[in-house]
Amino acid sequence: MRYMQNLITIRDILRFAVTRFNKAHLAHGHGATNAVDEAAFIILETLKLPIEDINPWAEARLTKAERDEVLAIIEQRIITRKPAAYLLKRTYMQGIPFYVDERVIIPRSYIGELMAKGLFQEQATDLDPAHIHSVLDLCTGSGCLAILAASQFPQADIHAADLSADALDVARINLKEHHAEGRIRLHQGHLFESVKTQKFDLIISNPPYVAKAEVDAFPPEYAHEPQMAHLGGPDGFDLVREIIRNAPKHLNKGGALLCEIGTGAEILEAEFPNLNFFWLDTEEAEGEVFFLKF
Repeated sequence: MRYMQNLITIRDILRFAVTRFNKAHLAHGHGATNAVDEAAFIILETLKLPIEDINPWAEARLTKAERDEVLAIIEQRIITRKPAAYLLKRTYMQGIPFYVDERVIIPRSYIGELMAKGLFQEQATDLDPAHIHSVLDLCTGSGCLAILAASQFPQADIHAADLSADALDVARINLKEHHAEGRIRLHQGHLFESVKTQKFDLIISNPPYVAKAEVDAFPPEYAHEPQMAHLGGPDGFDLVREIIRNAPKHLNKGGALLCEIGTGAEILEAEFPNLNFFWLDTEEAEGEVFFLKF
């Protein structure tokens, strides 16, 4: 189309993409929370440029082949309503790249920030990373949290479990990309059934915790993700409850559970009045992740 001839620089492409996204009323939230950030991600990732900041490249001119490639992804984003991470087979958690496709939810856990920055150790002051010798990532999906745990606890034996065989296939891709195949053991099965009687010093989990009514009302972008990775029952907490009830049987003495549940802390506190939930904060959320020692 002739108008494309006027799209010369990265700044031109960015402005064009943002306008197109806003006119199409796209939903964001898969690594980018707005049209500007998602457009920037598409441009930088497609051109294999560092994704942290588009400004140093804003006045750079694109070759015709580069422009065509970027514009094709922009159009796919609008036509298919697939999140950019699926179109590019790439997402980032705390600046670390991970492979993703439609077999897994696009990782965006607050636990990633807590672990990467050591925030949960700072807030839960009675946890000594040196005493963590075994970790289980429950509902691992793409394996990203298990890989972060392997970095955070370099001496620990890391396990990762998921019900979905497809998700574990994606996790294997990420383990290979991050040279973690010898560090992380994968298990398939429903929650703790996947690890039988094994016990751990730390269990981390970002389980499905979205209520059914919310899942039914998802915009197309979220509907592209595996429903089983979202759906947590009528109020979203079916699996969370199961994890809380069974975690003590799979923790060593002094062990702890780190779990993301979204909003609704008051529901769990009322249902488990004898447990001492410690709610952790991140830069983007307050009280959506709990730390629990048994």
